Amino acid sequence: MKITVAKDAGYCFGVRDAVNMAYDSAEEFGNVYMLGDIVHNEQVVEDLENVGTKVVKTLDDVPKDSPILFRAHGTVNELWEEAKSKKMNIIDATCPLVHEIHHEVKRLAEDGRQIIIIGDHGHDEVVAIANQVENSMIISSTLEASKLRKMKKVGVVSQSTQMIENVQGIMNILMEKVFDLHFVNTICYPTKRNHEQIKTLAMVNDVMIIIGSFTSANSKRLAELSSERNRNSYQVTCAEDLNVDWFKNKNSVGISAGASTPDYLIDEVKLRIQEYTRK
Repeated sequence: MKITVAKDAGYCFGVRDAVNMAYDSAEEFGNVYMLGDIVHNEQVVEDLENVGTKVVKTLDDVPKDSPILFRAHGTVNELWEEAKSKKMNIIDATCPLVHEIHHEVKRLAEDGRQIIIIGDHGHDEVVAIANQVENSMIISSTLEASKLRKMKKVGVVSQSTQMIENVQGIMNILMEKVFDLHFVNTICYPTKRNHEQIKTLAMVNDVMIIIGSFTSANSKRLAELSSERNRNSYQVTCAEDLNVDWFKNKNSVGISAGASTPDYLIDEVKLRIQEYTRK
């Protein structure tokens, strides 16, 4: 059986840097503390716990003189200010592209624009983006966009891992509702690249496997894009989730993985599929 792994499957540079920063900090300080999970992948969180990273609910839970690591998705301003006022050792693992979105949304607000963020309600990244300015609005779908009133002056950014099709659909509606519309395309390049790769793989393979946590927005979007083009598409968190029956009478398998999926999980999935096909 032919097995093809997407060229850029797995960790994006922002996640890889954040995870490496957590490992390095744990090694240097013994323990490092985080408000919530560093990325949306349970295996990565477990691996980091084993080397000394600890998840806490509030800054008050961090022992004195211990470092606090702010996660890849971004952190709300109030927590930054609180940590600075406590003179805590802050390790900033925020993805540089997320920092750029924060900069863009502030710039648009300074221009007197109503801010709209295209993204998932409640997602850590979206919450932090919305927190950068007052009275921002979050729109997740064309249905929500269609219910908006007409507006005069609007600035729009998107969550970095949004599907371009969803953003385009929402923007088409906003163009009919807004007189002065300024859109900054903040979908990150790794996301665009991975989406294009999985669209191609799904069309030319008998089976598609997408590796990633079901709490990961970008993994779920990869699975959605694949399923739209190949009905034999399956999302798994690791090799243990694979089902040998998926590969019976199939000649080719395509594999991709979300941006929070480490390389070793991809290797384990590929090896397990190879074992199935040898039987």
